[in-house]
Amino acid sequence: MNGERPPHSHSAPQQQPDADHLIPREGWHVIHLFYQVERSHWDLLDEEEKLEAKTNLTRLVQEIRSTESTQLLTFSMVTPKADIGFMLLTPDLHKANEFEKRLTQSLGADILAPVYSYLSLTELSEYVTTDEMFAQQLKEEHGLADDSPEYAERLAEFSARMKKYNKDKLYPNMPDWPVFCFYNMSKRRQEKNNWYSLDMATRRKLMQGHATVGRRWAGKVRQLITGSTGLDEAEWGVTLFSHTSQDIKEIVYEMRFDEVSALYAEFGDFYIGIQLALDELFRRIGL
Repeated sequence: MNGERPPHSHSAPQQQPDADHLIPREGWHVIHLFYQVERSHWDLLDEEEKLEAKTNLTRLVQEIRSTESTQLLTFSMVTPKADIGFMLLTPDLHKANEFEKRLTQSLGADILAPVYSYLSLTELSEYVTTDEMFAQQLKEEHGLADDSPEYAERLAEFSARMKKYNKDKLYPNMPDWPVFCFYNMSKRRQEKNNWYSLDMATRRKLMQGHATVGRRWAGKVRQLITGSTGLDEAEWGVTLFSHTSQDIKEIVYEMRFDEVSALYAEFGDFYIGIQLALDELFRRIGL
């Protein structure tokens, strides 16, 4: 814990535990799942059993997608790291756990072998500009009086824009763009380059510059950064979507020259997939 987020007030009303639902105070659970198809087990099935297995997975995907506030994306994974990939977003950890177990067993026992998974939560960045910070900018940088019509108008526009931005971060609508990339990352804690030894103002300035680089790819790359500190092996999961693999390659390359990445970032393995409808996915991987 870095202590940067304000603690919850002890005087605030406490939610009663609900054994049937494990829903965060804000945001959704996100699970990335990657599997190899065990061909030796699959080939033991006759044609009727194979059809039944694919029908079972198809029905499960439809069931998951019909669940409230839940999304499930399906991918044909590129390179032998994995054959099939899923990205599941859903509020309730019980549901996330149930769906993950059922997906693993959906084609039959020992057909889908997990090769990698990652658990995270959608979250808000602690480095975004707040209404109070923007109001200060209007006064100090633009010379606007806080009782002027222009001040009120610009502050209202900013507040509405940030409300939508925050909602999209916590409750995103994932795109149907074909190229998918996932990797995890953490901030370095080395003696010389320790992100968590920097003060908040320095980190905020660095992250604002980092975000400026990313915004140059608006319309070409969609990204979702989810938090995983205490949930999985790294601190964040990064999911990218684009229409070409070149855009994925170029944005990652460009952003590695930014100081935040060059001095403070550690990256996990990269998983690349193509988002496909399930019937095309079956054909692509030869099921």
